[in-house]
Amino acid sequence: MKQDKFLTGILVGIGVLVLLALTLFFTRQDKREYLVEDTPEGVAHNYALAVFNKDYEKAYDYLADLKNKPTYEEFRQSFLNGMIVPENTGLDVGEARINGDEAVVELILYYSYSDPFSSRTGSVEQALLVDQDGTWKVSSMPYVFWDYNWYQEPFQP
Repeated sequence: MKQDKFLTGILVGIGVLVLLALTLFFTRQDKREYLVEDTPEGVAHNYALAVFNKDYEKAYDYLADLKNKPTYEEFRQSFLNGMIVPENTGLDVGEARINGDEAVVELILYYSYSDPFSSRTGSVEQALLVDQDGTWKVSSMPYVFWDYNWYQEPFQP
């Protein structure tokens, strides 16, 4: 009798844990939200988020008006043709170093692989933004978000 109650208690406990895990899984909030655009960090974050969301018009609006800026269609086609592939990539935006009308934003990129035995890897990259008429605009991003053929001179930190 005592063993039956003990076993029943264990099974009920497991059931409660499974229900709790399922509830958390289905009710969790996606925390990817656009930030205010008055800082270089916010603009870099918003550009990457727009790319992740495949909102190419919004991402294009964050590009600096520099020599050889691509047309919107060239920009969009780079993603649609697979020249730029941000899938399986995560991003953490770090601090910005502002020097006059330029800012360098530290980005930590995380890459995950599709097989179950690989772990996620990361690298520290940089984005360059410029202040154009009081608004921060992206002039260079890491390769998973950017085609270096867009602008004549790629960013050299």
